[in-house]
Amino acid sequence: MTDISTRPTQQGAVEARLARRYRSEARFRAAGLGAIFIAVTILVILVGSIGHQSLPAYTVNELRLNVELSEDLVDPLGDASEDSIRAGSFTRVLQNAMREEFPDVSNRRELRELFQLFNSLNAPQLMNEVLEDPNLIGQQHAFRMPLADDLDLYLKGRLVEETSARFNTPLDITSDGRGVLLRAQDPVFTDRLSSLRITIENDITAEQAARDRLVEQQALAQDEEAEDLGVQVSFADRRISALQAQLDGDELTLRDDMPSLIVESRGGFYKLTTVSIDGLAARAEQVVPPLTDANTDRSNWVLRIVETPEARGRASDNQLIWTRALVERNIIRTTFNGYFFNNADSREPELAGVRGALFGSILTLIITVILSVPVGVSAAIYLEEFAPKNPITDMIEVNINNLAAVPSIVFGILGLSVFITLFGLPRSAPLTAGVVLSLMTLPTIIIATRAALKAVPPSIRQAAMGVGASSTQTVFHHVLPLAAPGILTGAIIGISRALGETAPLLMIGMVAFIADVPSLSLEGMTEPATVLPVQVFLWYDAAERAFQPRAAAAIMVLLFLIISFNALAIYLRHKFERRW
Repeated sequence: MTDISTRPTQQGAVEARLARRYRSEARFRAAGLGAIFIAVTILVILVGSIGHQSLPAYTVNELRLNVELSEDLVDPLGDASEDSIRAGSFTRVLQNAMREEFPDVSNRRELRELFQLFNSLNAPQLMNEVLEDPNLIGQQHAFRMPLADDLDLYLKGRLVEETSARFNTPLDITSDGRGVLLRAQDPVFTDRLSSLRITIENDITAEQAARDRLVEQQALAQDEEAEDLGVQVSFADRRISALQAQLDGDELTLRDDMPSLIVESRGGFYKLTTVSIDGLAARAEQVVPPLTDANTDRSNWVLRIVETPEARGRASDNQLIWTRALVERNIIRTTFNGYFFNNADSREPELAGVRGALFGSILTLIITVILSVPVGVSAAIYLEEFAPKNPITDMIEVNINNLAAVPSIVFGILGLSVFITLFGLPRSAPLTAGVVLSLMTLPTIIIATRAALKAVPPSIRQAAMGVGASSTQTVFHHVLPLAAPGILTGAIIGISRALGETAPLLMIGMVAFIADVPSLSLEGMTEPATVLPVQVFLWYDAAERAFQPRAAAAIMVLLFLIISFNALAIYLRHKFERRW
C-alpha cells in the first residue's frame, strides 16, 4: 500500500515530466515556425532579387521620329507596289530623320555614332507600316522605335556612373578661335580640379616609375639595346614634362581616360576640354547648339559629371549628349516595353522578346499533356486496379519509381539518340520536345495517380460490387471520379515541372537561335522553336549587358506560369476533394 506521504513527490515528478514535454513541444513548434520563416524569407529574397533585376526590362526608352517618306526612297519604282516598297531604302529614311534633329553633325565618324542611337533592324518595321498603308508614301509619318540598348541602359542609370549639379549662377558662353569659352562668376569647377590634379599626379608617378625601370635596364644593356632604351627614356621624360606642365599651367586638360564634364544650358550641350586653375572658366566643344543666342548670359544650367571615362565606356560622350538632347526635346519617351512581349528572340537586346519562347512552351506542353496524361493515368489504373500481383508487376513498379529519380539529362540523351537519330524527328521542334518531356513526366503522373486511387476507401469498391457492378464499372464509374482531384493535381504538378526543364531540351537542339514566332497550329508543332527556360539560358549567356534584365524578366514570366499551374492544382484539389 502506497504511503500517503509519497504522493506529493510522485505528483511533483509527473508535473515535471509534463512540463518537460510541454517545453519540448514548444521547442518543436518554434523550430517548425522558424524553418517556415527561413524558407519564406529565402523565397522572398530570391524572387525579390530576380524581380529587381527584371525591372529595366518592363520599360523602354522609345524614339519617336517624324520621318519623311519621300517617294524616291520608299517607292523607287513609282507604282506603290509591294515589290517597289520592299526595294526602298528605309534605313536611309531613319538616318535622314536623325540628321534633321542634329543638322550640325557632318563628320563621318560622328554621323556613324549618331546613327547608332537606333538599330537598323527597325527599318523593316517601318517598311511593314508602309506596306500596310501605301498612302503614307510622300507624307511625314510618326514612327516609334526602341532606343539602342546601351543608351537605354544609360537613361536607366545602369551604363555609366553619372552625377549632376544644377547652378543658378550666370554662365557666360562665348566663341573664339580656340572653341567655346564658358565663364562663371563663381568657381563652380573647383570641386573637379582636385580630382583632376590627383589623376595627373598619379600619371606622373606611374611614368616616373616606368622611367626608372628603363634607366635600370639601360645600365645593364649594351650597344643597340641600350640606345633603344635611351630613346624610350627620352620619350618618358617628354611625357613627364608635358604632365608637369599641365600642373604648372593656367588650365588642366581633360583626356579620354578621365571623367567627362558636360555642361547643359538652354538646350545646348558642351563637352569640356580644359578647366582653368581658378575654377571660373572652362573651354569646351559644342556638341549640340543652344536654342538661344550663345552670346547671352546663361543661368539655371547643369553640370553633368560622367565618372566612367569615355575610353572605357560602351557609348561615346557625344552619344550620351545626343540622347540627353532628344530627351529634352521630348523625342525620347519612357513607355511600357511592349516589344518584350510581342517580339521573338533577337541579336539586339532592345528588340528581343519572349513571345517566341512562350509560344514554343505552349506547343511543347500541349504535346506533353496529350501523350503523358492519358498514358500515365491508364498505366496507373491498370497497375493499381487490374494487374495481378506477381514478380513482373513488382519489377515494373520498382522501375517506375526509379525512373522518377532519373536525371532529366538522361531523357534528353534518349531523345537525341532515339527520336532524332533513329526516328528522324525534327530538331528544335515542339513535337520532339513534347515527346521527351512526356517520357520524363510519365513516372510522376503514374505515381500520383496510383496514390490517388489508393486514397479511395475500399468500401466504395465493395459497395459498387455489392450492387452488381463489374470491376470495370466499379473503377470507371465510382473509383476514378473520386480520385480525379488527386490525379489532376499530380498531372498538373508533373507538367509544371516539365515547363521548367532545360537540360533535356538542350540535348535535342532547342538551344538554337530562333527569331520567328512559331504558329499555334499543327504546322507549328514541327517548326523550329525554343522554350522559356532555354531562352533564359541563352540570354544570361549573352555578352550584352542589356540581355540580363530581359533574362530576369523571362524568369518572372516562367515563375508566373509555374505558380499558375500549381495554384490551379490547389484549386482543383480543394474544389473536388472528398472528406472520408
